[in-house]
Amino acid sequence: MNTMQPNPNALSSLLAVLLAMLSITLGASLAKSLFPLLGAAGTTLFRLGCAALLLSLVFRIWRAPLDRRTLLGAIPYGLSLGAMNLLFYLAIARIPLGVALAIEFIGPLTVALLSSRHRADFIWLILAIAGLLLLLPLRATQQAIDPLGAALALGAGLFWGLYMLTGKRAGALLGSQAPALGMWVGTLLVLPFGLEGAIEASFTVPVILTIIGVGLLSSAIPYSLEMFALRRLPLKSYGILTSGEPAMGALMGLVWLGEQLPPSQWLGITAIIAASMGTTWQAGRRQAGSA
Repeated sequence: MNTMQPNPNALSSLLAVLLAMLSITLGASLAKSLFPLLGAAGTTLFRLGCAALLLSLVFRIWRAPLDRRTLLGAIPYGLSLGAMNLLFYLAIARIPLGVALAIEFIGPLTVALLSSRHRADFIWLILAIAGLLLLLPLRATQQAIDPLGAALALGAGLFWGLYMLTGKRAGALLGSQAPALGMWVGTLLVLPFGLEGAIEASFTVPVILTIIGVGLLSSAIPYSLEMFALRRLPLKSYGILTSGEPAMGALMGLVWLGEQLPPSQWLGITAIIAASMGTTWQAGRRQAGSA
């Protein structure tokens, strides 16, 4: 008789990752509604600033000493975080959310592939390139994707890769206070770009509530959920689960923003998700084999 029961920790962690992805993509959809009022850069500024304030209160960053160690951890991490968010918001002002997320995913996928020395990983690289080609408007019959928007999403992906590398170091140096400190550095980076939109905007109660909602949905809530999941899930499982974020973004864009994608772009998103899942799964197998 099979007496195996589902692992409560695994189930709760799975739910946490799914809710984190839902929160991030819903937050991006909500942020896009602020673009006509604040601009993409202004929205990024308020999103980072609001999240920095919320995370600072939670993690009490005033207890962190302002020394060389703190600066070496927070500054590179915060610069990559701020640039990633600014470029991503500028991208989704021009192209659909799901497409931007899929193109941006090329960044961490490239980091994973560059760290590999196995020929089999080139299969996933080819699949990712094929997905990217399906997303970009290389044929006249495809639905037009703004070239600058695609380039901005690629730039966001590049800084996402740097964010992963600098974030690992920041976490080692600063612990749980790293996200809040990084958010403040990112806010200062975005300030010159978003200040004009912030000054010209009219801040009614609904606008202020929307800004707070974006800060909560895009940063405070998903950071907490992901931290909960990372302590309980193997890295391989976590990576495979988060690979579905572009598809979640495409669905949120369809439901909340009316962004309809042609079949070729859905296929491109699927190919990039499959490449990311395959890379994560392969790396997890190799780590298990080495152990």
